[in-house]
Amino acid sequence: MENNPIFFADGSDSRMMEAYKRAQETFKYFWREQSWEYRRIIPALTVSCVKIAFYQEDPETGENIVEHMWINDIDFDGDHVKGYLINEPNELTHIQVGDYVNVPLNEISDWLFAITPATKKQTGLSKLFSSSAEPLPKAYGGFTIQKMRSDMSPAERKDHDQAWQLDFGDFNDIEVVYEQKEKPENLIEHPMSRNMQADFVKFLKDYPDELTHTDENGLTILHKETIAGNLSSVEVLLTAGADRNLKTSSGKTALDFARQLNWEHLIPVLVN
Repeated sequence: MENNPIFFADGSDSRMMEAYKRAQETFKYFWREQSWEYRRIIPALTVSCVKIAFYQEDPETGENIVEHMWINDIDFDGDHVKGYLINEPNELTHIQVGDYVNVPLNEISDWLFAITPATKKQTGLSKLFSSSAEPLPKAYGGFTIQKMRSDMSPAERKDHDQAWQLDFGDFNDIEVVYEQKEKPENLIEHPMSRNMQADFVKFLKDYPDELTHTDENGLTILHKETIAGNLSSVEVLLTAGADRNLKTSSGKTALDFARQLNWEHLIPVLVN
């Protein structure tokens, strides 16, 4: 993230501005989860989207018209967030539903993903006589949503949550990773990164050219695993001979991304 990010906001609500800032600072956790979602055979996320601040100049007043709208099918290259608009603009005329969006990280205003909590499988009589409903998917992130929920009455919050069909939890205690309280180590390393380590070693042995392959932006697999914050994967790549000094088309090394996204656990292993 830039040292002096610009926040595009419609108004002067300091708490909403703080929500935008927190969303930007923690977006790396959204992307970490989303990047693993793309590798899953069976999807786990029931919701996955990012809110962007869109703006254009009002031809009459010359002031900015700002609308915060959601995009999905998210991609992230370490600098820019990309996806497709899923909201219909109210006033903006330069963008419409389905348009492809590519903005710097400092123009997002929120992110949200949701996962249905794992439950113990019921069998026999316990299943037959159980009256408990399936749990709602639990929401992670959603900083602007939680700010708005904090301004609602209990009845309004209940109606709001039912409309979303999500469990937003306590607006004063926003979680950013799955099972954050039960397994605080998940803040450091995604469990799939740890669990897939042996498979990743085999993958690189079978496909050694992946170490030097670059995409259209010049990102190697080491850049991508660093951007996603995957320590185990980064360690495997370095052991396999990945060049930590390779730069992207924009001139950034994996270490640059680790520092930029504040993945503190990756910095020591990427330093020469």
